[in-house]
Amino acid sequence: MAQPFERAGLGARFLYKVIRNDAMKQDPPEIYGWRAFMMACSACFGGMLFGFDIGTIGGVLTLPAFMAKYGLSSDPKFKKHNADLSANIASTLQAGCFFGCFLASWLADKYGRKKALMINGLITIAGCVIQACSSGSIESMYVGRCVAGVGVGGASMVVPLYISENAPRAIRGGLTGIYQLFIASGTMLAFWVNYGSILHLHGAATYIVPLSMQALPAVVLVGCMLLNKESPRWLAKADRWEDATAVLARIRNLPASHEYVATEIKDISDQLEHERMLIGGATLKDLLREMFTIPGNRKRAFISIGLMICQQMTGTNAINYYAPQIFKNLGLVGTSTNLFATGIYGVVKMVTCAAFLLFAADSLGRRRSLLWTSIAQGCAMMYIGLYVRISPPITGQAVPPAGYFALVCIFLFAGFFQWGWGPVCWIYVSEIPTARLRSLNVAIAAATQWLFNFVVARATPNMIATVGANGYGAFIIYSCFCFSMFFFVWFLIPETKGLSLEKMDDLFGVTELVKKIEEDREAHGHEISLDGKEIVREERREVVA
Repeated sequence: MAQPFERAGLGARFLYKVIRNDAMKQDPPEIYGWRAFMMACSACFGGMLFGFDIGTIGGVLTLPAFMAKYGLSSDPKFKKHNADLSANIASTLQAGCFFGCFLASWLADKYGRKKALMINGLITIAGCVIQACSSGSIESMYVGRCVAGVGVGGASMVVPLYISENAPRAIRGGLTGIYQLFIASGTMLAFWVNYGSILHLHGAATYIVPLSMQALPAVVLVGCMLLNKESPRWLAKADRWEDATAVLARIRNLPASHEYVATEIKDISDQLEHERMLIGGATLKDLLREMFTIPGNRKRAFISIGLMICQQMTGTNAINYYAPQIFKNLGLVGTSTNLFATGIYGVVKMVTCAAFLLFAADSLGRRRSLLWTSIAQGCAMMYIGLYVRISPPITGQAVPPAGYFALVCIFLFAGFFQWGWGPVCWIYVSEIPTARLRSLNVAIAAATQWLFNFVVARATPNMIATVGANGYGAFIIYSCFCFSMFFFVWFLIPETKGLSLEKMDDLFGVTELVKKIEEDREAHGHEISLDGKEIVREERREVVA
């Protein structure tokens, strides 16, 4: 350890102090250079697309000028109508996101991760322009949010995929988790844009400016990706080994002849070869067979789907989309006051996520982070629900001490989420799949996330309006989901911190299956796939380091 530490730069020295895993002790310090961090930050503007949208729309729905223009009434008699219309506007984005994940998976496999991110950024810009120019047309608003959703959903699938394929294994969790940090940062910035708009702008500008600002992260994403290289693992899968070696050497800040680069290229090559032994062919049908007929791959797919369902059922996006309305239900009065409280909520999310990535993602690990935050989130949500049920706020009266603690619980919930279920889910689903299935697996996971994001966004306003006084039942329901997630993680989620992407097959038992197939090949003189058919292929390309 002493020798690498002496060669390390300032950034690497800091990482050696805060990160505790075996890979950190074994790998050369040169790989923790600025390129790895700039690569991750550049791609993560794709996460800011999502964060900026969920932060923007929640505040915009409460702005008087927007309500008047788009048919939302402040009259309590129209509470149910407002809930339905607000839910439709907020959740239309998720419909586009769901389909955007599968479109982006195809783009990422055919044209590469880099081009897929740029295309999704351009699609998002188009959707934001349509929203800002809707001028009171609810149909145009729906179309704009759906188009933007295609880009946002596509980026949500490609960003963690791109980062995990480029990141050094010892800090892969932290770098991939920057995606969640940028989501939180985008949400925070959007909250404060809404707050600034209500204070300093008038008329239609109070909502047109926030809706237009949603396009800013997309513009930065496209510009930054022009400066980045393609994923070395995608290049290897495309049989562009010289390019893959050159890109990997550049991102690792090592010469192409270095032993570390050669070993990583060999691991990539070996894994690709092992995957081709399992299922012949590379069509979508072949990949789906490989995903769901091989036990280790099937387990990884179902874990990815389960994690994304759980992430949404914590209720986090219920608060993100409708934070101003929730603060109002807890007793805060006034649009500007609600938006200010929502802005503080965004700051808490960003700071706690940054703390998790620095001190826990690759030290505490994935599994333990999910376990303790499941209980902590459930307790915070349970208190809020019980407070609203037992001592609901009364209009015109001061918020009692118990009410202020309920507000604190909203902020505590945000911190707990960013310390576990927010970043860890994206880290985990992007690192556990095999190389051939990574794009498809992440696409299915991201689509699941957007599907249940849609369910939460569509159901929450109605739950707040109808499930008990002031919607206390909504908080109780989300609390119960949080508690149940503890058992899901305890029994089904193995730890992955510090493992290379190529070692995930060992963890999930696929390597043993490959060995069995190799033994059959040696015994019979040919390869047998899982369905018993002989595999015929060209001689494997040799990789020269």
